[in-house]
Amino acid sequence: MAELFGAADMSIRRYVDMLTSTGVTRGLIGPKESGRIWSRHILNCAVVARGIPPGATVADLGSGAGLPGLVWAIARPDLELTVVDSQLRRTTFLKEVVSALGLANVEILRARAEELVGHRTFDVVTARALAPLARLAPLALPLCAPGGAVLAFKGASASAELADAETALRRLSAAARIESHGTGLVDPPVLVVRIESSNAQS
Repeated sequence: MAELFGAADMSIRRYVDMLTSTGVTRGLIGPKESGRIWSRHILNCAVVARGIPPGATVADLGSGAGLPGLVWAIARPDLELTVVDSQLRRTTFLKEVVSALGLANVEILRARAEELVGHRTFDVVTARALAPLARLAPLALPLCAPGGAVLAFKGASASAELADAETALRRLSAAARIESHGTGLVDPPVLVVRIESSNAQS
């Protein structure tokens, strides 16, 4: 915990309290998730945050209850988080958490990812449970600033989804690879698909 959250230990615990109380009663997370909130959700998000460049701007698409966006904002106060969700009940909860924890590095947007294209760009765009990779890539990659990347949480489905997305990635002139995060901290390690524009790499 100290390695991942440092001085923010109290903030992450307060967030977990809100997730497992208000988050459950409002249907943002399932009741069964309360017992595994740390192992399956909080720590899995936090280990990926360690690899984000200092001071990066980040968009979390379809954030739901704030995973990974609010976890990253707590663990990495140097990051600038834009947490995006289209549902009012979710953005209401997210605003309540941000206010309760005094998270000055978080912006909450009630919007769909498509609505941001052409208006906003970010160093990192992430999503945890928004869409299969073949649909996520065309939504997320246009929101990346030059040299930016999409980090898609995919777990055990990473290889299969990457294969299914091959055509979509080719159309986007994008390159993708699977990364493993959190070895020695979480078991199993977290698998993330990193997508980058091939044009930006050249």
